[in-house]
Amino acid sequence: MDTTILKAIFWTGFFIILYAYLGYGLLLFLIVRAKRLFIRNIHTTAAYEPDLAFIVCAYNEEDWIEKKIVNSLATDYPRERIRFVFVTDGSDDRTAEMVRSFPYPEHVQWLHLHKPERRGKIAAFQRAMEYVESPVVVSTDANTLVNREAVRFLVRHFSDPRVGAVAGEKRIQMDSRADAGSAGEGIYWRYESLLKKWDSELWTVVGAAGELFAFRREAYVAVPPDTIVEDFYLTMRIAQNGYRVQYEPGAFAVETASASIAEELKRKVRIAAGGLQAVARLAPLLNFFRYGVLSFQYISHRVLRWTLAPIFLPVLLVVNTILAARGEKGYLIFLVVQLLFYLAAFFGFLMERQKMKVKAFFVPYYFCLMNYSMYAGLVRLLRGRQSVLWERAKRA
Repeated sequence: MDTTILKAIFWTGFFIILYAYLGYGLLLFLIVRAKRLFIRNIHTTAAYEPDLAFIVCAYNEEDWIEKKIVNSLATDYPRERIRFVFVTDGSDDRTAEMVRSFPYPEHVQWLHLHKPERRGKIAAFQRAMEYVESPVVVSTDANTLVNREAVRFLVRHFSDPRVGAVAGEKRIQMDSRADAGSAGEGIYWRYESLLKKWDSELWTVVGAAGELFAFRREAYVAVPPDTIVEDFYLTMRIAQNGYRVQYEPGAFAVETASASIAEELKRKVRIAAGGLQAVARLAPLLNFFRYGVLSFQYISHRVLRWTLAPIFLPVLLVVNTILAARGEKGYLIFLVVQLLFYLAAFFGFLMERQKMKVKAFFVPYYFCLMNYSMYAGLVRLLRGRQSVLWERAKRA
């Protein structure tokens, strides 16, 4: 192939990868800083206290469900304005019985829904929505614990009629024994939280995490029953319809990291398949002329990471090798940097297998793991093997 074409491929791939993982964050930071000079943030009303439904969908969570109920009931929100809805569809352990027999305090409004058939989280969630009449809904995962002020901090944003949903912060609980998977997951989510904060300041969060988020009942959009990452799809559809999705770091959900790198990979592959499915279904959002800033944020923060960036990673290495072999000036340096990075990732892989904890190798190893999961997720999606009845990753 002509050297000029190879150079064009190299630099295109180089800038797409750099922009997707680091460049967008830097650009977003600069735009937000500039925006702060001219536009003051509108403060939300802390006293805003509408009626709300608090939904928890649990599948075989007997180890967590009692702690989840206690944690939910401890929320700092007027008890007469909140209704707890627990859905345990498909659970064949003690989860349903534990929800049913829990000694709820007097005057607590609660509803337990259970069917023996397992149809996936989105089916369970949409069944719960049939019983919701309140103007605001809060959703949180069964295996996470939220802070006491979470509901109040989420709900106050809805005093602004432009806000259709609010994303809470996801935090990964780690200890000094964290492996590459759990440490990488923690670092990844800290960076993601920072991007969400800046995205929210610019215009809207690009998809909320299912661990903790809230939305207006009137903004709710029914999600196709075969949707893999329903939380992301739902909040993006809300944004597509003209609402803002805000970020509230004061409301956070804490969960333990994946039990092992294998469990983390299982989770990443499912999310990758769901992300690619969402890109196809949210194709209209790629239209800059119609969606403007939302399209810019969506493509920069999500689409490039799920599509072009993983594709260009191996292409960049191959093209770089050819250009260096042809003696093109400067390309040998790029090749050495790439090889050192992948060598560090390989050392991370070897040390993980030997149960050795060297944090310097966590980031390159986790980065490669994430991008491998995109290929595995694509294969699973194309083969129709990624069901909404996904196998739950074990947590530490």
